[in-house]
Amino acid sequence: MKRSYLATSLLSLATGIAVVPSHVAAQAAPEQTPADTAAQAGEDIVVTGSRIRRDPLDNPSPVLTVDDQAIAKTGLSSVADVLQRIPSSSGGLNTKFNNSGNLGNPPDGGGVGAGSAQIDLRYLGGKRTLVLVDGLRYVNGASASGIPGTVDLNSIPDVMIDRVEVLQSAASALYGSDAIGGVVNIITKSGRKGFRAIAQYGQYLGENDGETQNYQLSWGGGTDALTLDVGAYYTKQDPVSAADRSISQFPNPGQTSCSDPIGGCSSFTPLGRFLVNRQNLTLRGPVIGRVPVYDPTLAGGDFKAFTSADRYNFAPLNYFLTPNERYGGFANVRAEFSDLFNVRVRTIWNHRESQNRAAFLPLGIGPDVGNGNLLDTISVDATNPYNPFGVTLVPGDNYTGIFRRLIENGQRTYNQTVDTWSVTGTVDGRFDLFGKNWYYDANASFGWNDAHQLFTGNINSARLQQALGPVSQCTGPCVPFNFFGGVGSVTPEMLDFIAFDERSRSQQRLSNFTFNVSGELFDLPGGPVGVAVGYEHRYQQGSFTPDPTIQAGLGADIPAQFAQGSFKVDEVYGEIRLPLVKDVLLLDSLELSGAARYSDYSTFGGNTTLSGSVLWKPVADLLLRGSYAESFRAATIGELYGAQSRFDAALNDPCTSAAGGLFQSNATVRTNCIANGVPANGSYVEPQGGQISILTGGNADLQPETAKTWLFGGVYSPAWAREGFARALSLEVNYYDIKVEGAIASIPAAVLLDRCAQTGDALSCGAVVRTASGFITSINGVLLNTGGIRTRGIDVTFNVRSRETGIGSFGLSVTGNYLLKYEEIVPATDGFTSTDYRGTERGSPDQAYPHFKGQATLDWDLGPVAAAITGRYIDDVTETVSPGVFNKLKSRFYGDVQLTFRPSWMENRLGLTLGVNNVFDTDPPACFSCSLNNYDPTTYDVPGRFGYVRLSYGF
Repeated sequence: MKRSYLATSLLSLATGIAVVPSHVAAQAAPEQTPADTAAQAGEDIVVTGSRIRRDPLDNPSPVLTVDDQAIAKTGLSSVADVLQRIPSSSGGLNTKFNNSGNLGNPPDGGGVGAGSAQIDLRYLGGKRTLVLVDGLRYVNGASASGIPGTVDLNSIPDVMIDRVEVLQSAASALYGSDAIGGVVNIITKSGRKGFRAIAQYGQYLGENDGETQNYQLSWGGGTDALTLDVGAYYTKQDPVSAADRSISQFPNPGQTSCSDPIGGCSSFTPLGRFLVNRQNLTLRGPVIGRVPVYDPTLAGGDFKAFTSADRYNFAPLNYFLTPNERYGGFANVRAEFSDLFNVRVRTIWNHRESQNRAAFLPLGIGPDVGNGNLLDTISVDATNPYNPFGVTLVPGDNYTGIFRRLIENGQRTYNQTVDTWSVTGTVDGRFDLFGKNWYYDANASFGWNDAHQLFTGNINSARLQQALGPVSQCTGPCVPFNFFGGVGSVTPEMLDFIAFDERSRSQQRLSNFTFNVSGELFDLPGGPVGVAVGYEHRYQQGSFTPDPTIQAGLGADIPAQFAQGSFKVDEVYGEIRLPLVKDVLLLDSLELSGAARYSDYSTFGGNTTLSGSVLWKPVADLLLRGSYAESFRAATIGELYGAQSRFDAALNDPCTSAAGGLFQSNATVRTNCIANGVPANGSYVEPQGGQISILTGGNADLQPETAKTWLFGGVYSPAWAREGFARALSLEVNYYDIKVEGAIASIPAAVLLDRCAQTGDALSCGAVVRTASGFITSINGVLLNTGGIRTRGIDVTFNVRSRETGIGSFGLSVTGNYLLKYEEIVPATDGFTSTDYRGTERGSPDQAYPHFKGQATLDWDLGPVAAAITGRYIDDVTETVSPGVFNKLKSRFYGDVQLTFRPSWMENRLGLTLGVNNVFDTDPPACFSCSLNNYDPTTYDVPGRFGYVRLSYGF
């Protein structure tokens, strides 16, 4: 493909300056954060991880700060994509997923909304990471395919973000439910002065796709008593097609045709596949082979035996990167009337239009298809003019399955339109009590999220039944349907009768009221005793309304039912800080702190969480800390009230006689599989890696999951460095140990299949439902309070920034995470079984658990010119392709480069930035078990160099 001028120019630039590969730093921007300024001024402020005002340099919790300058260094157009690159993050939903709708609804009842994004800390799932905006809860996302239990980060306008503080520790005692893996606190712009405009364009170089446009306008001004910050933005991301990347052109990596032994292609073919019993059938044409497929290209329109070469390659019709268009704005107003009384109002609006797509509808009837609805029971009447057999085809009698890829109806597309509103009002102030300064704030937050989804490419099964039934009953608009004529045999008139556009909707509502008071009581040898107390009342409501045809069970794609629910919670908390000693030998400072929170939920009752920590500075340059925290997560609305649906996961069935199965080679497996319903003659030969349906749904009896977290760490920030060459230098190391009990999840389908086949476990086998032919119609994935999760690891952060020199200033930031353990424990018939995922790729749901992930940034600033060279390393992992067969996903190193020009004659108001991400053109490692596109989108980048140019102006 011919390169554009922009692609060629950016590639040349990258080649010239990529000396040391590196990656975006979440810290170490040349500009100071508000916390830095406050610390230098001796001012105590509220930092994420505590509600007591304090010196931010003595934070008792590990907090990583990502400011707007660090975000700009990435060239990314979504803050979620930036945060997902932090080593302590394990990815989460993003626009590299093309899974909503075409794979169905996952067990959590939340749906998977293309175009939305999450943050997942510690591999614990997005629902165990609490997202706040200015320290307050934000409305959960809406997907139009369920009721999500997480905040959609793409609903928060990037233009309003001043910085993001990532608390890498549990904090339920301070913030309530969900703060098990950590807390992400998005701080919005307030009190800024002047105007700023940004325009950025980027694309994948060489491929000339994935074009991204990002435009931002913001202004801040006012007086000392009244300030106003406003902003608006527009972002558009064009798609990348799976057909345009070599890794995703077939269902499996390295595959070149559907006849390859690895399988993976679909049995739903454009020509059709027909599983019939030839006994007592009078044919209008001969049937050749036990499992025939109709092929009208043969002479006489004959039938032939079905082979793997007849399977359908659906892979190139997917998206590799989904299209996404977002625009919106914000306004922050603060009026300061006196020390005692100030008012702040923040409003946010965001609009998103996004799309994902799948191959043409796989339309099937008969019990072996396993739709679980009317389609499994449809007969093809003998009077149907296209029926090639002499009798009516009766499901379970003389036929068990008819499979057809309905290409005449066009590709399945899922178009989402999502609107998000948030309004927050705050009253705060300072007053004197006991001769000390005390502070209060009262907040009221309201959030709305409305999502609509239009799905094209579905059909009405009741009308299909009429069109396949007796001709005498196919009257009026009904047109007899041709299942047997091959490509092009389904006419527009037939589609006009059976096809329909599916329209679904979901909503989320949040009302949140909080009141906080903090101050100092009396002095101890180490300083004043600080306390904070508060009250919170929260009401959340959500609903999911599928299309009426779907609710009636008459769709041919993913089934769904109406779901809605709500809950309210009242909470009180208290926090105390005890500075015991100060300025004593080996006790430069020593303090204890603790917090407690009581929550009363309308759904399950009361819960109390506690936390405590010790902070010790043996000398001024070294801070050591240790903490213990209890945390919990209440079941979300989708988890409690989500109706039954289906999720199609790419799974390996040990019971198949096809390549990779164990039925023929393992006598124990063969015995257990036969007991589970697989034919003893080995006729069940479905290839590995195909999509298997998982029955999903909520559970109103769910109890909250609980967790215990131990954290030990230290920060070394030597004065000798700050007094010498460095403006700032610090090294931070933290060890964490998290144990989750009663985790809300379904038992993984892969675990159920393996345990049933290997051990005959009754609980596992009972969850796997098969037809008489051995086909799996469903696996029970309804939510439970399963066993638990245990994870341990070490975080390392190093930051240094030089003083100004004759050749500019330099900064280096290095962060890394070493995963020591990640184990999931699930129930079995007799006790529990556990799986340690450390060093593995799970696949469907996609997630890699590398031993080590690290990133680093080296940046240079010399007034009119600045440069950043960034890099990210991901250790190798191993996936299980099939029983006893493993694939190693080798380590990857990604490099980014960026160069900025700020003309001095413009007083640095104008900036021109050129950058290339993935400058070394690193491809993701191939993954066989991943759900789509043969790679893990939670961990690796889209293949290709991404170049961008940005113009900024501010005064």
